[in-house]
Amino acid sequence: MSWLHMLFNGPPGTPPSVVWGCWVAAILTICIYSFLYKDNPLYKFAESLFVGVGAAYWLALLYHETLVPKLITPLFPGESGDPVRWIRIFPGILAIFMLLRFFPKLSWLSRWSLGFIVGMYAAVNITGFAQGDFVAQIHATMTMPLDSGGPLAIILNAIAIAGIFSTLIYFFFSKEHKGILGGVARLGIWFLMVAFGASFGYTVMGRISLLIGRMQFMLRDWLHLMD
Repeated sequence: MSWLHMLFNGPPGTPPSVVWGCWVAAILTICIYSFLYKDNPLYKFAESLFVGVGAAYWLALLYHETLVPKLITPLFPGESGDPVRWIRIFPGILAIFMLLRFFPKLSWLSRWSLGFIVGMYAAVNITGFAQGDFVAQIHATMTMPLDSGGPLAIILNAIAIAGIFSTLIYFFFSKEHKGILGGVARLGIWFLMVAFGASFGYTVMGRISLLIGRMQFMLRDWLHLMD
């Protein structure tokens, strides 16, 4: 089987919809990567298409997964035995207030919805972060045994405790960072830079993994140059 036949028809038994789906995905990928040369109409078309399809997908998902099961269905027959179902009217009203931003004279009502969302989101996330990360990390640090495991584990535990202590000292601004305090604070800066570098490297690694995935798709699934 020739390479051109594989390119336009795919492996034997491949449905035409899959073949043309690969072509569409490959062309859109090339349009996105064309931005590496310069901004151009092809990139703008692919970008707009991505944003539009993404917005439509999330709108449909929120309608079927949130609005219908959590607001519309409970308010109408089917759950009439639920004595608190009418409480769901209030979030529905707040949702309508958000849409009033399109009407200048009534746009001030949307501030109630925004304020409620920001306040609730902050409260829930602060509580979750405090219980899941902050308190758990403090507990793990305070109960960390230095003499557990072999010599390597002892060294790593000591480095972790030194990093935590020196980083906390760096953010202690009630006393000027001079002398021993200044030295410990500078050590904390080193630990912070290592942490930021590792975080940035992890992010770059994730982006490179996405690039590798797209290149594998282009060479294997579209061009059939890889087995």
